[in-house]
Amino acid sequence: MVTGLCRILKQRGESVVPFKPQNMANNSAVTADGGEIGRAQAVQAEACGLEPHIDMNPVLLKPTTDKGAQVIIHGKALSTMDAVSYHDYKTTAMQAVLDSHQRLTEQYDWVIVEGAGSPAEINLRDKDIANMGFAEQVDCPVILVADIDRGGVFAHLVGTLELLSKSEQNRVKGFIINRFRGDISLLQSGLDWLQQKTGKPVFGVVPYLHGLHIEAEDALNLHAISEQQKHKLKVIVPALPRISNHTDFDPLRYHPQVDFQFIGPDQQIPTADLIILPGSKSVADDLTWLKRQAWHTCINKHLRYGGKLIGICGGFQMLGNSINDPHGLESDLASVKGLGLLDMQTTLEETKQLTRVTGNLALDNAPVDGYEIHMGVSTGPALANPAVLLGNDRDGVISDDGQILGTYLHGLFENQQACDALLKWSGLEDVVTPDYRGMREREMDRLAAVMSENLDIDKLLVIASGRDASSS
Repeated sequence: MVTGLCRILKQRGESVVPFKPQNMANNSAVTADGGEIGRAQAVQAEACGLEPHIDMNPVLLKPTTDKGAQVIIHGKALSTMDAVSYHDYKTTAMQAVLDSHQRLTEQYDWVIVEGAGSPAEINLRDKDIANMGFAEQVDCPVILVADIDRGGVFAHLVGTLELLSKSEQNRVKGFIINRFRGDISLLQSGLDWLQQKTGKPVFGVVPYLHGLHIEAEDALNLHAISEQQKHKLKVIVPALPRISNHTDFDPLRYHPQVDFQFIGPDQQIPTADLIILPGSKSVADDLTWLKRQAWHTCINKHLRYGGKLIGICGGFQMLGNSINDPHGLESDLASVKGLGLLDMQTTLEETKQLTRVTGNLALDNAPVDGYEIHMGVSTGPALANPAVLLGNDRDGVISDDGQILGTYLHGLFENQQACDALLKWSGLEDVVTPDYRGMREREMDRLAAVMSENLDIDKLLVIASGRDASSS
């Protein structure tokens, strides 16, 4: 909804910016000024025609375990905290949120704010900085959005409203129902009941958009996009427990010549032309999981039969002889043995590398651009044969036998020429890579068009401007 509203306002020639006070996701993006924010806010910035900026997401939590996360404030990693410690820290984090929001309101006419989770999470109401706590602090009107595709939409909306305080209830100006399938006339009686029950309007019902592609905030979609066909290149990726930046693979998931599949825990690992090891927020722990799932055995067999292997960021680090974490930054394991496929080792350092880069692949000298987010520094003889040339710098490795490629570069497949070169190297003949970035723009326009048709945008803008909706 935020992405669509941002695109609608951009199309109207308005000055608009997205804002999410607190995000929890291992999908992140690097800003032009070398900071780190949630990838969802980078996508929303694209919808606005803006470069991502740290103020769009001042607090980012990147889970390292089920109870702990790396805390990133204004684009820089602060420390790793458990849930209790972070809850105590929220008072400080709120000031970062308010500072960012103030700067954005001074620069843009419209700030479209996305909450996180539910505004009615009773256990987190104390010191809330992500939802109603923030809205109360800055006097921000609120619209509740419910996903009818999940079921129970009326209970969801009424129950949420009932659990809010009186002042928070007054702050909620109405509802949007999202992802509706079917005949809208069959829903009308429910919409009338909802307005009568709550005294608040429904601003519209957005239909379910089949095949819509807007990059995921964090959730991993394990379903294949298209049916398997013999002429396609088969690509598989392990769905690591702490997988990060899995949107790296969206260009492959939507590529008409690629049969792409994430392989979840305890699934049978199929044969493939290309295996890709993805990024990870806890490389040592995910490597241990990978071995328990017998991926190392399958990878060795895959290579013996001439298959190709790519490691990206944490996946690249796994390909070496060892991963060392002397400061305990990601794991309790001081050192873990790697897959031993590349003669190198990686040591995690306290300073995170956050850079946006452009260069050329060693394969066909294809242009490539992307970003790096990692705490590891890799060294060893293998790096003498780099995968990417970045001006005077070099990145990654191509193995001597040409079967393995490793890189720290995220966004590897978004450039058409780079994607062509990588798929050709992997064994695909007559590669024709579609314009993924162009497709992403068209999908945002499609979303905006459907929202404009089905929502009372003018009334929403009246509310956002601080005027009473009844005055419209």
